[in-house]
Amino acid sequence: MLDMKLVRTQTEYVKERLATRGVAATTIDDLIAHDTKRREAIQETEKLKALRNEVSERIAVAKRNKEDASAVIAEMQTVGTKIKELDAVVAESEEAMHAIASHLPNMPKEGIPVGPDEAANIEIRKVGQIRQFDFTPKPHWEIGEQLGILDFERGAKVAGARFLYYVGQGARLERAIYNFMLDEHQKEGYKEMLTPYMVNYDSMYGTGQYPKFEDDAYRVGTNEDMTLIPTAEVPLTNYYRDEVIPDEKLPVYFTAVSPSFRQEAGSAGRDTRGLIRLHQFNKVEMVKYVKPETSYDELEKMTTNAENILQKLALPYHVINLSTGDMGFSAAKTYDLEVWMPSQDVYREISSVSNTEAFQARRAHIQYRDADGKLQFVHTLNGSGLAVGRTVAAILENCQNADGTVDVPAVLQPYFGAAKITKEA
Repeated sequence: MLDMKLVRTQTEYVKERLATRGVAATTIDDLIAHDTKRREAIQETEKLKALRNEVSERIAVAKRNKEDASAVIAEMQTVGTKIKELDAVVAESEEAMHAIASHLPNMPKEGIPVGPDEAANIEIRKVGQIRQFDFTPKPHWEIGEQLGILDFERGAKVAGARFLYYVGQGARLERAIYNFMLDEHQKEGYKEMLTPYMVNYDSMYGTGQYPKFEDDAYRVGTNEDMTLIPTAEVPLTNYYRDEVIPDEKLPVYFTAVSPSFRQEAGSAGRDTRGLIRLHQFNKVEMVKYVKPETSYDELEKMTTNAENILQKLALPYHVINLSTGDMGFSAAKTYDLEVWMPSQDVYREISSVSNTEAFQARRAHIQYRDADGKLQFVHTLNGSGLAVGRTVAAILENCQNADGTVDVPAVLQPYFGAAKITKEA
């Protein structure tokens, strides 16, 4: 949620920044108009309430003096009616403001690339050597199916398209990966959490998924207040919803592994095979609550934490700074980490790390007291550390051998229990 005081006092600046995210200036004009109407109604209400108090005192005096107070009583009734009318104007204006403001994305930080889509993204750095194969590398789904460790056919039979079974060594590899990731993040000061896998509407609203992206979520049964989480970012960020975090606790670092459930609305025909775009997948998430003055340093650290995983797995990747048209709804600045996929000869996203500044904290009412004792909104950050299924895909493709086996990265071998993945019996 945007700071309404900023919108009101620096309207042209807000218009300029949000224009880079496709928000029309007229939308901000409408928001300001409703806000002005609301504020004027509140001011008039306060005057009338003061008058009502005065009139009430005159009625009391008249009654004590046994005087006729009918005219004064009629005056108070008129005042009361007008107050109710103005209260209705305030409520209608607030509802209209909420309808607009809840659909407005975060303002992008100055200096990030401006553009309508991913074509405007800027590469920051490349890390790792891309392997030169002496055979034609296979796609990960073909490797997994031939080894008998990924079963897409039965996943589709049991649940539908974009679901699968991890079998035997496939399940062990997935488990090895997320245990390794969690251990690495704990070394960096993240507290491991095990979160709910369903959340209520307020939680989805708090992180910015609702109301704009309701079609992407899986609602649970007839109780539409409950949603299967699209990422552990939602329960982790809402942990302190409607709370004031003690100053001495900041910064707070959380990490968790959880399934993520996504409808993938609008992705028909894209990545129909393999592990890249599923309706259910595991992801290790990182979330931070920090003071505003440190949040961009914390963004760099969180990005380094995600990169650490890829570097220790010896997977080549690059880091890109997302443009205004490509980053997520709640983000002020985002770095994406994209891992090299040999079968496609392209980098694919495996982590997205974002600073939302106070955007989510305003929606979720998460505050702390500053040195002067004043309540301030925290800044929240979130990042994938990493998407587990995409890590499996990257390992299968980058570490494959001509005989169909796959070498297990050295750091995973103690978790996996072997140095090589061979065909399941």
